Amino acid sequence: MPHTSSPYLAEGPRVGIRRFTRADGTEFTARVRESKDLHHPWLFPPDDLSAYSAYAGRLIEDPTKAGFLVCEKEADGALAGFININNIVGGGFRCGALGYGAFAHAAGRGLMREALDLVVRYAFGPMGLHRLEINVQPGNAASIALARACGFRLEGFSPKMLFVDGAWRDHERWAITSEMTASG
Repeated sequence: MPHTSSPYLAEGPRVGIRRFTRADGTEFTARVRESKDLHHPWLFPPDDLSAYSAYAGRLIEDPTKAGFLVCEKEADGALAGFININNIVGGGFRCGALGYGAFAHAAGRGLMREALDLVVRYAFGPMGLHRLEINVQPGNAASIALARACGFRLEGFSPKMLFVDGAWRDHERWAITSEMTASG
């Protein structure tokens, strides 16, 4: 029987993760527009093709970034969300900062938990990172619950850390190291 290769970098029972491509723009931006109420006021992913092209280009070309699309396997690979590792630093630091978002049709179904676990294992495995951080606004209960469910620990509070939605916003700092995971 011929071997067919998976389109995913890593996969679990319900989702697979793969890199962004420029060809994903139409589906990605449609899902973002459907999810505006879910995302506001926490994040603002690109909702038109021009903005997506610039966004995806950075994730594809910049070695300090890695973007992963969360694909629902039972829905023929439909996009369920995205997880990005930004500010990747090598050397003795080997760290990156995570950002993520579910799309409205996939929210609350455990798909992002499965996907974040896959990204963490991929980051600590093939990418060779040692530490991942998530910075979350204190009122974003869903994001905090996801970080906690995936084994991240609360490490601190940073007042006025990031400029989001027109103002400097406080953030909680969550982190995980390779030693904290079964794969580390």
